Parts: sequence; structure tokens; C-alpha cells
Amino acid sequence: METKDILIVDDEEIIIGAVIKICKSEHLSVGAATDSLQALNMLEKQNYKLILCDIMMPDMDGFSFLDELYKRKINTPVIMITGYSTVQNAVKSLHKGAIDFIPKPFTFEELLSSISRGLKFSKIRKEIIESKNYEKAELRPIFYVPCPPKYLKLGFTSWMYLENEGAAVIGATDLFLRTIDSVKSIKMMDIDDVFYQGNSCVQFQSDDDLLHNFLAPLGGKIIERNERLIENISLLEKDPYFEGWIYRIIPADVEYDMKYLVPCSSERI
Repeated sequence: METKDILIVDDEEIIIGAVIKICKSEHLSVGAATDSLQALNMLEKQNYKLILCDIMMPDMDGFSFLDELYKRKINTPVIMITGYSTVQNAVKSLHKGAIDFIPKPFTFEELLSSISRGLKFSKIRKEIIESKNYEKAELRPIFYVPCPPKYLKLGFTSWMYLENEGAAVIGATDLFLRTIDSVKSIKMMDIDDVFYQGNSCVQFQSDDDLLHNFLAPLGGKIIERNERLIENISLLEKDPYFEGWIYRIIPADVEYDMKYLVPCSSERI
């Protein structure tokens, strides 16, 4: 069965049109559905590398759509798109299995950057599945390094580690960095700045000049930045879980944020 690049699921024709226009400008093949049920029917007949799905739709919302994909064992990566761009929606999307979240209205660059990461994620997942056919496990290549078992993560993007003194260290997962491919620079917030779980708190620039927003695994106040990353960005790729940490923060509400985090020991892709 032929595999298309993108399936867009949205009940707004103007959004479908915008996504199709942007994707075609990048020579990506696109299918479109105006509701979740139509999309599920299409997925039974056609393979796609990536799904872009609205949250608020008739009959079945985006969260229920994610649940249905899981039940049907359809493992196509999903990026959520919505005008209801609350932080809770972003966090809930990632917790339920989406790999990214884009608020409406979005720019050409925002959509393209998210699609770029999504297609790379899809490629990595496909390669991992194919590698399981290797007769000897020791011959399987390493596609990404999972975060340490004692860490917690939000979706596939970010990790956090709660220190004994009450502070928390946060950073980017190796899998997220692999979907960017090659990070050229990093733009961080300042000491004493405050962000919330699911907010973009860092912006990475890749070699192709796309800007990639990094969503915080928990909220809090920045008390320390890893300044070494500004001068030596390669630390991110060489050692994302130790030398490549991004912020040390004082968490705002650990108990609330923890319900959307999962142990890295349970990681699966």
C-alpha cells in the first residue's frame, strides 16, 4: 500500500486549505478529512507518515481520536492543532500520545517546523519497528538514547529530575533532538523568568534555519541556566541528560504537574 506524507483532520475548510498549500509547497502529499470518523475510515485504506488533528471537532474530539488510534493499534504519529490553545490542552495532548501541539493561528514556519520533526519521528519509529526483525538483539542499531529511568518526561519532548533540595533540572530528550537533526543555536529565557508546564521555554534553531519550540515538562521559576550550551551547543547532542541540561528551576506546583508526567522507565515509541 502506498504511503502518503500527511493526513489533516479538521472541520474548518480554511485550515485544511492552508495546510495543503504549505505541504504542497514542500512537495508533501496530503489527504484531508473533516471529522475523526472520516479520518479513521481513511486510515483503514491508506497509510500516512503523520497526522495533523484538530482538538475540537463534532462527533469525536481530538483526545478521543487519539484513544481510538491506540485501540486500533494505528501508531501513526499525531500533531494536535487547535484554536483552544490552553496550556492544559497542550499538556493533555502530549500525555495522551501526541508528539507535538500547534495553536491556531499558526505561521508557515511554525507548521513547517512541527511537520519536519513529525516526519523525522515517523522515520525513526519505522526504523525501530523494522530493526525488531533482526535475529540478534545486539545487532540492532541505536536510534536514540532514552532518558534515565529515574527521570520523568512530558510526551517525547522533555524530561525533568527533582533534586533533593526541592529544585528541579529540566532538559530535552535525545529523541526530540534527533527529530531536529542538527541544532545550530539555542535561545533561552532569563534567570528569574517564570513559565508553566506546556509553555515554550526554549527555542532551538536547526541547520536548515527552522525554529523549534521546546515545551516545559513542568512549571516554575528559573534559578540557573546552563550557560555552557550557548558556547558549546554540541553538549545537547553528546549528553542531553547530564551535561546538556537546560534549566534548574524552583517548581511552582509539582503535585499538579506530576499527573501529566510519566517515568522514563516506561518509555516506548
